Amino acid sequence: MTKQRLFLFDTTLRDGQQTPGIDFSVEDKIAIAKLLDEFGIDYVEGGYPGANPTDTAFFQQKRTESAKFVAFGMTKRAGVSASNDPGLAALVQSKSDAICFVAKSWDYHVRVALGCTNEENLESIKTSVETAAAAGKEAMVDCEHFFDGFKANPEYALACAKTAYAAGARWVVLCDTNGGTQPSEVSAIVEKVIAGGIPGDHLGIHAHDDTGQAVANSLAAVEAGVRQIQGTLNGIGERCGNANLISIVPTLALKPAFADRFETGISAEALTGISRLSRAFDELLNRAPEPQAPYVGSSAFATKAGIHASALAKEPATYEHVEPQAVGNRRRVMVSDQGGKANFLAELKRRGIEVPKDDHRLDALIAVVKEREAEGYAYEGADASFELLARNMLHGLPKFFTVTSFRCMVERRFDANGNLKTVSEAIVKVEVDGEEKMSVAEGHGPVNALDIALRKDLGKYQSEIVDLELADFKVRILNGGTEAITRVLIESHDTTGARWWTVGVSENIIDASFQALMDSIVYKLMKNREMAGLVAAE
Repeated sequence: MTKQRLFLFDTTLRDGQQTPGIDFSVEDKIAIAKLLDEFGIDYVEGGYPGANPTDTAFFQQKRTESAKFVAFGMTKRAGVSASNDPGLAALVQSKSDAICFVAKSWDYHVRVALGCTNEENLESIKTSVETAAAAGKEAMVDCEHFFDGFKANPEYALACAKTAYAAGARWVVLCDTNGGTQPSEVSAIVEKVIAGGIPGDHLGIHAHDDTGQAVANSLAAVEAGVRQIQGTLNGIGERCGNANLISIVPTLALKPAFADRFETGISAEALTGISRLSRAFDELLNRAPEPQAPYVGSSAFATKAGIHASALAKEPATYEHVEPQAVGNRRRVMVSDQGGKANFLAELKRRGIEVPKDDHRLDALIAVVKEREAEGYAYEGADASFELLARNMLHGLPKFFTVTSFRCMVERRFDANGNLKTVSEAIVKVEVDGEEKMSVAEGHGPVNALDIALRKDLGKYQSEIVDLELADFKVRILNGGTEAITRVLIESHDTTGARWWTVGVSENIIDASFQALMDSIVYKLMKNREMAGLVAAE
């Protein structure tokens, strides 16, 4: 049976840019468009030329090679001819392959937002599509608030969609702009639209996630007949976000309910890069990836319970709905106080640490991990600290350096100009090859000062840690009060792209931080010698 083609439309650079706290530069947009183009997305919507300087500059040249480059904008204003509408002119003059017009399809919005008649709105849709087609652009129309509009006035909502189709729109996109429509409603309304005269291979779905159902609504629309799906990377977008293409694409490719009937432009090989795509996008946004994201999250194929780990070791399909490798992810059997020997053996093997199941040292390691986790350590989130502990207990660790003492001072004072300032200073004494070195540093806070001082002079190892950077620093108070036990998690990375996490626990937040800092440096030195870091390099 010939599979039907589904077309993927990414609106990260337009609708995704409406996410609070996100503001793409032209350079950001160029980088993201390249990622999407290389991945195999069919349409990349780049923004709204003429609406702001960034988008106008972005559309001064075509930014994709394989994907169709799409400009977004409003239909022409009512009462103004196409030739006299500056917004329409900016869209036509942009270096885009296609134009996606947003059109009101709810009569309530036509009356309140546009302030024109229903007939004038239909005329604007018709003229805008015809103008784009005459300019050699592929035209499509986002029918804004379509599902709410259809429920309020089905005749008019359908008239908007049919006007766009009759005028020559390649795609008529049904938008759940408020994100409140349920999957069953989406299915029923899409079927009515197709019965009303618009074929499914000219229909698209644009779902928002205000009820957490944007992915479900998109898939329901596909099952009902639409053949274009709009969404964003990692589901970003205004309010609660848009349909997440990172979740939709693997479902279409790997779940028989869709894979047996449909195909997309994403090859099986490209699909193995989807986890990397998701993380690269988060990196560009300077935010931590969501660990529980479907398919691509670091916890998507992680198991913590000992009985689950035992079953996974025998047959992965017992607790995995797809193979992690298919989406470029990996299986994680986590070590914690919830785990048994199977967890520990699996994690040690992944790190290249071989130990017999009946080795007494393994039993000792498990006991220490469970004891430390009771004290507040969290090794499931600190892979590097766990590896250092395991290697030390099972085989021993090299003694690169020894911190003989450290001191940290915080002083609040007025400077020469009378401004109140808080200054942090740290002193660290380190012994390397029998030689003691003392380093002093000021920093933005005591932890930063300690970090700078610790890494200021490690003798012969100094050049090895030049590319070591701390990417994240998290503090968790475990039992309340100013005297509480504190857990510090530090994320580090280097120029190889590897990332690792270390942990420290203490009644003193500075001491906990210093533990995690030292683990990070030791792990880096071990990794440089290929004595650790197999997991971090994955």
